[in-house]
Amino acid sequence: MSTDLPDVSALSIGIVGGTGDQGKGLARRFALAGHTVLIGSRSAERAEAAARELDVEVRGAENAVVAAEADVVIVAVPWEGHKATLEALREPLAGKIVVDCVNPLGFDAKGAYPLPVAEGSAAQQAQAVLPDSKVVAAFHHVSAVLLLDPKVERIELDVLVLGDDRAATDTVQALAARIPGVRGLYGGRLRNAGQIEAFTANLISINRRYKAHAGLRITDV
Repeated sequence: MSTDLPDVSALSIGIVGGTGDQGKGLARRFALAGHTVLIGSRSAERAEAAARELDVEVRGAENAVVAAEADVVIVAVPWEGHKATLEALREPLAGKIVVDCVNPLGFDAKGAYPLPVAEGSAAQQAQAVLPDSKVVAAFHHVSAVLLLDPKVERIELDVLVLGDDRAATDTVQALAARIPGVRGLYGGRLRNAGQIEAFTANLISINRRYKAHAGLRITDV
């Protein structure tokens, strides 16, 4: 695999909707890697409380502050609030790499299942809402439990990175590799994000059956 990726060590990372387990887990791992990390929420107080829960130094602030200050912004909001949250942040996110890790899923007695999205995927919806941002889809299949567990030093998995801007996908691949054990692999154009998001439902089924925190590894790369 080519290692010709940019140096991203100085980039600050903001996580919109960072008070959930996925957002806090990513915040924790990037802070451990030496990045300045900002956790965002609609409420500054809630964001600050989430930041204090972690065993690393991160800062909490309102989503708009995080979107304006961070170099790269990860979107980790619940699907139900995805579009409205991004519409409110269109201006501060202009010109930035926006990493969407949202999985549009439903749950019923049979388990998790993918929800239809008019634009094709959450990532494509984000790009439609944020025409002046470079939207990249990534981090869909990383277990929040593993991210948050201080006993887990390495997370052995591949993060599939999808997008239409090569420099942006290279940057996100390099960011993924800042987490020990993780590789960031290019997974195609943004139009292919739907099946990546939907596959999370399969992983949830695997995890429930085998009581695991399964991820993905791509062979022969």
